[in-house]
Amino acid sequence: MTDVASEPEPSAGPDLRAGLEAILMVVDEPVAEVTLAQVLERPVHEVGRVLRELSAEYTEAGRGFDLREVAGGWRFYTRAGCASLVERFVRDGQQTRLTQAALETLAVVAYRQPVSRARVAAIRGVNSDGVMRTLVTRGLVEEAGTEPEGQAVLYRTSSYFLERMGLRGLDELPELAPFLPDDMESLEEQKQ
Repeated sequence: MTDVASEPEPSAGPDLRAGLEAILMVVDEPVAEVTLAQVLERPVHEVGRVLRELSAEYTEAGRGFDLREVAGGWRFYTRAGCASLVERFVRDGQQTRLTQAALETLAVVAYRQPVSRARVAAIRGVNSDGVMRTLVTRGLVEEAGTEPEGQAVLYRTSSYFLERMGLRGLDELPELAPFLPDDMESLEEQKQ
């Protein structure tokens, strides 16, 4: 006859909050709630609730990091007030910034996607092939299929673009109308 009371109970492991923090500490891209729920073997709604609670707690406590939902998942980010300190720490003098041409091309893709290279070139008024290759290489833009008529490759922004911009989705892109000239029709006629 065995004494049940003397057998050690199996370890329950870390609680949900600690498990979420541990996983999110090591990810390099946002992780979806459903993925976290599967790994932690917990209901998705419970994981979502705890993620929002943790995010609110970090904000309320004024922590140097923030837990944000972006690009369809959750990830830790440096709080805006601490960004300059982190930048100073990691800066090595070799910052790679996007050129004006790359920014223009990225904006066209973001607002007109899916879009072909030819359409981007027509909008910008210059060939954008090299710039498009750079954006694809950096992971900001990706292929999105082909046009049915001409079989041209179509491009769209990637989830990495959303992550870097701090957006949950494309619907959070700012409206363009306030930045356009009042007399757009005459500008279009002058181009033709």
